[in-house]
Amino acid sequence: MAVMLASAPAHAQKPSERAKQKQAAEAERAELQQKLNALKRDITQTEAAKSHAADALAQAETAISDANRALRDLAGDQRATQSRLTQLNHEQERLAKTIDTQQKRLSLLLRDQYVAGKEDRIKLLLSGDNPNRINRELQYMGYVSQAQAKLIDSLRANMAAVESNKIATQEARDELDDIAREQREQKAQLEKEKARRGALLAQLSGKLAGQRKEAGNIERDEQRLGGLVDKLAKLIEEQRKADAAALEKRRREQREHNERQEQLARAKAKREAESKAKVISGKTAKANPDAIDNDEPPSKLVARNELVPEPAVQAVGAGRAFSSLRGQLRLPVKGDLIARFGGSRSDGPSWKGLFIRAIEGAEVRAVAGGQVVFADWLRGFGNLIIIDHGGQYMTVYGNNQAVLKRAGDMVNTGDTIASAGNSGGNEQSGLYFEMRHQGRAIDPSGWITFR
Repeated sequence: MAVMLASAPAHAQKPSERAKQKQAAEAERAELQQKLNALKRDITQTEAAKSHAADALAQAETAISDANRALRDLAGDQRATQSRLTQLNHEQERLAKTIDTQQKRLSLLLRDQYVAGKEDRIKLLLSGDNPNRINRELQYMGYVSQAQAKLIDSLRANMAAVESNKIATQEARDELDDIAREQREQKAQLEKEKARRGALLAQLSGKLAGQRKEAGNIERDEQRLGGLVDKLAKLIEEQRKADAAALEKRRREQREHNERQEQLARAKAKREAESKAKVISGKTAKANPDAIDNDEPPSKLVARNELVPEPAVQAVGAGRAFSSLRGQLRLPVKGDLIARFGGSRSDGPSWKGLFIRAIEGAEVRAVAGGQVVFADWLRGFGNLIIIDHGGQYMTVYGNNQAVLKRAGDMVNTGDTIASAGNSGGNEQSGLYFEMRHQGRAIDPSGWITFR
């Protein structure tokens, strides 16, 4: 215990593997987030509505979403670290038993050697005893020495493994302490932001109610979402073209490389053929023009320079194409379906998606695999997450209490991506769900199975 306590400060100073991975992931997301922020600013600057009561909730609702996502990530880190700590403890127990067994074996080996081998090799050779007996004794001593050396090496290796295990165990415990501290901080932040949002809601309730009844606000909300989807589709298409161009460039360079290799191989084959023809011409008056027919063809000489396979360009939704999933998708959250696509609404234009009433915090799941292309707060839709499924299909999940994925994350069918709520000034807790193809909202009813 004293060793662990003494070593704790040294380990606390060294950045953990978890911290390094988090830093690398955040660095990768930075560029993408900058592009998304630019899209949001562009949309905000060009819209007619200059002020909305829900905007006052944006910071608090974004902070609540971030805190919930951080808590979920920390819970995953905690489970993984606890599992690693359990494995380390099991390994420590196994090593302790192995070392105990090896020490007992070494003790017996040394005792037997002491009892049976009082004479060393020199005394045995000079004893004048029967040569056969001397040879047997020497061989026995050699076997014992080899076994003893192997046992000592193994024992040393296991003792070194014990020390390494102790260090790793202490690091895992330190990591769990860090996670617990971060969880306490995030929970405190979450409670603080929830209280702040509650106070703002009470203060703005009348203004929000009035603004929700204005048809113009809803139309602007839909235009804002449509503009975001269009800009995201353009961004995705630009990225796809850039990736395709980079892939074609790599393939062109590979072809040029192969052509150069083939030319070198042909030149080498030609030189070898000319050299062989000279040898033959020295022996015969006439060289055989078909002398090189039995040689390896130049094309086989470059067989080792085959085209390096490039990563395949696939739709974002790995597996089956999204268009083949019609009629097989499940509702993204459990709850009551209170609004359908095309249904009339008293406070504005018809619904462009589904609204599913659900308890606050209910798990929202991806209806299909794809890549998260937006995960942020947007006026009218609160904490919003958009997934690109390839083939110009996107699904939209709005009014969440928290978005649990980040832009750039890959998701599979059924992955939890958010928790339901009433962010964005919505009166009821639940999920607003849309499907879009080529930027246009489409009716999810033909895609979703409601069983």
